[in-house]
Amino acid sequence: MTRILPALLCVFLFPVVGCADEPKPSKAEPIAVAPTDWAWWRGPDRTGIAPKQNPPLKWSATENVLWKSPVPGRGHGSPSVVGDRIFLATADHDNETQSVLCFDRTTGKPLWETVVHRGGFVKGNVKSSLASCTIACDGKRVFVNFLNAGAITTTALDLDGKQVWQTKISDYVLHQGFGSSPALYGSLVIVSADNKGGGLIAALDRATGKLVWSHERPKFPNYVSPIILKADGRDQLFLSGCELVTSLDPLTGKKIWETKGSTTECVTSAVTDGKVVFTSGGYPKNHVAAVATDGSGKVVWENKTRVYVPSMVVREDHLYAVLDEGVAMCWRCDTGKELWKERLDGTFSASPVFVGDTVFATNEAGKTFVFKATPEGFTPISVNKLGDDAFATPTICGDRIYMRVASQVNGKRQEMLYCIGKKE
Repeated sequence: MTRILPALLCVFLFPVVGCADEPKPSKAEPIAVAPTDWAWWRGPDRTGIAPKQNPPLKWSATENVLWKSPVPGRGHGSPSVVGDRIFLATADHDNETQSVLCFDRTTGKPLWETVVHRGGFVKGNVKSSLASCTIACDGKRVFVNFLNAGAITTTALDLDGKQVWQTKISDYVLHQGFGSSPALYGSLVIVSADNKGGGLIAALDRATGKLVWSHERPKFPNYVSPIILKADGRDQLFLSGCELVTSLDPLTGKKIWETKGSTTECVTSAVTDGKVVFTSGGYPKNHVAAVATDGSGKVVWENKTRVYVPSMVVREDHLYAVLDEGVAMCWRCDTGKELWKERLDGTFSASPVFVGDTVFATNEAGKTFVFKATPEGFTPISVNKLGDDAFATPTICGDRIYMRVASQVNGKRQEMLYCIGKKE
C-alpha cells in the first residue's frame, strides 16, 4: 500500500520541501518537448526505440562526425537532447564536483556548467560512475539524480543552469553504485533509490520539488530506473528487482499490483507488449521473465538468460536483447520461444537503440554494432569504432547520433561527446 511519510519523518528525509498528508498533484504544466527531441532515459516513449529516424549506418573518428566536444569528468548517463540544447551529467573526481553540462545542439559548443554538489564523493564498483543518471527535461527545467554524501538527491535547474530546487530523496547504503534516472509524468518527476538500507520511490512536483507521494521499498541493493509504460489499457509505473515486479499508478503512487517474478538485483528498465511486462536481472540469478500486467501475478514464461545491464526492446510482438556477454537474441513475446542468437563482440553495458528494424548496440570498448533484427534473423550492417571505452547508451534523434565515449589522451582518460550525422 502506498505510504505517505508522516510529517516528523519528512523533517529528516525531505528537509528542503516538507510533505503533504494526502497525494495532491498540482495542475500539470505541459511537457514541452518535440518529436525530434530525446528528453529522458530510453527516448520519447521510454522504449529504446527512436521513431522515424535516418542516422548514418557507418562512422569513425573521421567519417560522419559533425562535431565533438570534450566532457570534463566522468559519467555513464546518456545525452538528453531538447530544442537547441544537449544536457549531460558528469562527475569530476579531481575536483570532487558533480555537475550538469549544457552544449549547443548544432555546434557542440559548451554553453554552461552548473555544479550541483561539491565533495561528498563515495567509492563504488570500478565499473560504476558518480554520474550515471540520464537527465530528464520537460522543456522548461532539467532534472538530475546524484548519489552524494550517503544520500540520493534530486535537483532541478532551469534551461540556463540556475538551480530551481533541490530535494533529498533517501539515505543510501552503497553496494555497487547508483544509476537511477528520473521519469516525468503529468506534473511529477518520479525518482527511485533502492538500496540495502531501504530507500524509496517518490514523486515530486516538477515546479517546486515538493513531495506528492512516496512508497517505501525493500532493503535490497537494486539499480533500476522507474519506467512508465501503457499496459493492460492504462499507464503503469513499473519497477523490477528487490525480488518483486511492482506496478504503481504514476499519478498517485497507489499500488496497482505487485508479485514475485524478479531477482534481487536488476539494472534494466522494464519493457512491455501491453499484455506482459518483461524484466531481467543478474544477481543472484540470471533471468528474463514475462509477467502478466493485469494484476493476476502470473509469470507467463521465464528463462535463465543473463540480461543484467543493457535494457531490452519490444518491437512488433518480439522481444530483443543484447546480453552483457555480447550476444544478440530474439524471443517471441507470447511464448518466450527463442528465435535466434548471434555473437557480437566484447562486453556490453549500454542498451541497444532501435531505428525501425535496425539496431545500434555499443560495447564497452567503443564499438557500435549496427545490424538488422527481425523475427526472421540477424543481418550485420557495420561495426564502428569510436573511443576506447563507452558505457552510456547512444541517443538518436533528428537523424543524428549523440555518443558519450572516452579515449586515452597522453595517458589520461578524456571523455568526448560526439555528434554523428550525414554531412551535407
